[in-house]
Amino acid sequence: MFTIVAATIFSAAFLLAVGTIAWMFALYHQKMAAALLFEPIPQTPPVYHIRITRNRVRQPARGATLSAPALPGSALAA
Repeated sequence: MFTIVAATIFSAAFLLAVGTIAWMFALYHQKMAAALLFEPIPQTPPVYHIRITRNRVRQPARGATLSAPALPGSALAA
């Protein structure tokens, strides 16, 4: 009796596994075929063209004083 129960459980588990594999194969057949036939696109190293622009500093007019007056040498030494 034990042998019949064990054989039945083993057969049911085996059929469940085979059914799961067949179901997964049928469900994902197109994706597996696409993955096997996929040819990767050759990658070339990217080339970056960088252009840096900056505004030039305007020279102050000759008569205008925009900055603070120069300090004497003793003030810098203190």
